[in-house]
Amino acid sequence: MLPPLPAFARHTLDRGHTPAETYAILARRSGEPLPSARAVCLALSIPLAEATIRLNDCYDALLADPRPGAEADTGELLEALGVFDIPKSLTAAELAIVDLFLTAVDAMGGIRAGHQHGLARWFTTGNLTAAYLSLAAAHPLPATGDPATYWSTLVEAGELLAAEPAPDPRIKPALTHCRTQAAHPR
Repeated sequence: MLPPLPAFARHTLDRGHTPAETYAILARRSGEPLPSARAVCLALSIPLAEATIRLNDCYDALLADPRPGAEADTGELLEALGVFDIPKSLTAAELAIVDLFLTAVDAMGGIRAGHQHGLARWFTTGNLTAAYLSLAAAHPLPATGDPATYWSTLVEAGELLAAEPAPDPRIKPALTHCRTQAAHPR
């Protein structure tokens, strides 16, 4: 008899398996994709209510009619969609940075769905450095964007990130780039 799925998921994760691999192992052994995905979420300390929302969003496409032998692919897709992302409680300073990022996104004048998805995942996990670097590498749309607001907002966000204890060394060059762009918005 198998142990309860969340306990088995925790054990599997503790042995060094990724969430995607853990899902595949559980789904293969139990034959139950939804409870397996839920168990991985719970083992990662994702609250049940949040796990339920995430799984409902992808249930029809990935979990309702599983193909035998596709558990690894399904696990990788669940991971890529952010289902297994561990939410981080953000500090007031981090929330202020996210607000600046959202202002910058509005000033872009439009954003690709994949870029928006990546930003949402980084906000959830608290990876604000990745979000900043991604936005600093992007540009506002010429016809609908507001370059002055975009770049000045990213300068402000970059200054907050650079002021953190032990900032990521990639922040400074990205901040310099944003300052240059803010000085000559186009």
